Amino acid sequence: MPPLRTALLQSSGRLGDVTANLHALDEAAARAAAAGAGLLVAPELFLTGYAIGADIARLAEPADGPSAREAAAVAARHGLAIAYGYPERDGDAVYNSARLVGADGALLANYRKTHLYGGFEQDWFTPGDQPVVQAEVGGLRVGLMICYDVEFPENVRAHALAGTDLLLVPTALMHPAEIVAESVVPVRAFENQLYIAYANRTGPEGDFEFVGLSALAGPDGTARARAGRGEDLVTGDVDAGLLRRSRDGNPYLRDRRPALYTTLV
Repeated sequence: MPPLRTALLQSSGRLGDVTANLHALDEAAARAAAAGAGLLVAPELFLTGYAIGADIARLAEPADGPSAREAAAVAARHGLAIAYGYPERDGDAVYNSARLVGADGALLANYRKTHLYGGFEQDWFTPGDQPVVQAEVGGLRVGLMICYDVEFPENVRAHALAGTDLLLVPTALMHPAEIVAESVVPVRAFENQLYIAYANRTGPEGDFEFVGLSALAGPDGTARARAGRGEDLVTGDVDAGLLRRSRDGNPYLRDRRPALYTTLV
């Protein structure tokens, strides 16, 4: 099975302008496809911006709303799968969600962030309750998370135990938490023997300062691709052969003793 070239879009787009952000997604998809990517990952709440506050009532859409249809058309137009963050409305509830569509534009998965970060998210969003959401892309089992979710080791371990090969993490990591991008994410990939595609926002937005540093981390704990602090599109390969060899040589999952960990739940 050939490696899955994965592109990470590091951008904050335009705050509150869904049309402009869909256009930016289209441009990034064209560049990613030209670079041979089969998958593009955009940041958390990419379609609307993160610091939207009370505008969430206006900007949130159903999972199958008009923006979802346009994003699906972008994927089909450029022939690559796309994962992106957006605010999802479901009745009276609004979720911080990520949607994954295939290279033909078909829906593959929709995930609702389970661990809400800080007062802003806790005030405006309802937490999701399904920790492991998976689909298949390029012969790999792909999972979804959003930002803060990846900072909980139990959360990523649940994906490892469910067989996730590549964990997609649309992100809005802020200063001064650079350690998450620089250290935590590669360690999570190593201790769970999977790839993590961590796509962050960048620059100032409202009261927030996003730090960039998007990365594709491999099961050996190294960053196979790494962005800087500014707007960027970086690519790296997710290699099923390397993943298999790494898992064969790393005993973490085989040597677990779950009976000792019951106090965790």
